[in-house]
Amino acid sequence: MVKSLDITCEQCPITFIKTKVALHELSKGDILEVFLYAGEPLKNVPNAVRESGHKVLSVEQLKGDVYKVVIEKGG
Repeated sequence: MVKSLDITCEQCPITFIKTKVALHELSKGDILEVFLYAGEPLKNVPNAVRESGHKVLSVEQLKGDVYKVVIEKGG
């Protein structure tokens, strides 16, 4: 299953909280695509996700300061 989450309108720490909630709704091995801005969200969300046992598959710059972070839910 692949789910998308747009948190471009959010500020830290809400960015990670919304990402954490979205991951909680998925099953192990599912994919979450997170759209966020450069800066604190781009730095903090991938680091916090890794620390929580999930895998960051890719980080891709889309347009301007918008990035897509692809996360695989861990166990």
